[in-house]
Amino acid sequence: MPIVFAAITPHPTLLMPQIGKGAVEKLKKTKDAFKKMEEKLYVSRPDIIVIFTPHGHIYPHTFSVYAHTKFKSHYEHFGDFTTSDTWNGAPNFAAMLSDEAYNKQISIHLESTEKIDHGVSIPLHFLTAHLPQIKVLPISHSGLTAKTHLEFGSSIKNLSMQSQDRIALIASANLSHALTSDSPAGFHKAGKEFDEMIIKLLESHNSAGIAHMDPTFVKNAAEYGYYSILMLLGVIQKMNYTFKNYAYESPFGVGYLTGEFEFH
Repeated sequence: MPIVFAAITPHPTLLMPQIGKGAVEKLKKTKDAFKKMEEKLYVSRPDIIVIFTPHGHIYPHTFSVYAHTKFKSHYEHFGDFTTSDTWNGAPNFAAMLSDEAYNKQISIHLESTEKIDHGVSIPLHFLTAHLPQIKVLPISHSGLTAKTHLEFGSSIKNLSMQSQDRIALIASANLSHALTSDSPAGFHKAGKEFDEMIIKLLESHNSAGIAHMDPTFVKNAAEYGYYSILMLLGVIQKMNYTFKNYAYESPFGVGYLTGEFEFH
């Protein structure tokens, strides 16, 4: 079956009411964008959501694919002991992806962890409220090159085209954490430049331009999502799409981009 949906979302913990409290209102653009995206995702009728995260188990030479049958969110580290969601996993798809990647000499580690971090759970919390039967497959990036992340994405595309399932893709990606002096990583001029460049290259369908960004420039931007975006682009880079920027804001010194790839 074809890829039926693809998007980039942030994962701000402050968007969760029990964590953000009054700060949620400062993320109104992102909140509204999530609502719009939730409606678009529902209409696409996906069977499986493959979600790329900058968090989780990160290995130097191996991608982490979370193959558990169930997943559960947790926010204890952020002082929220009550909010919890659960989702079904996609272990069969994970196993097939492992074989597909092996054929391309790309290493995958199948993780059996049930608890998932906020990089996965926050986008799913806002996007799957009306998809109770959805299966999810979280994937963490590796320490390998940008090109390898694109190649790994193409493995997912190959498998998706062979599958009977309708596949949705989400790149969970907070952009620069170095936009202002109050940002979590402090200020670096690369921060604003990185965010503006990412959006421009996405809108111009330039996957190669993103993959060939200078690694030092990317590091200085203090991003948490570059490789999530690359993996998604590896899946769709040869497809005909238009990137729609629903919202970009940075009220807390971190770049939050929410946008959808509309297929033609």
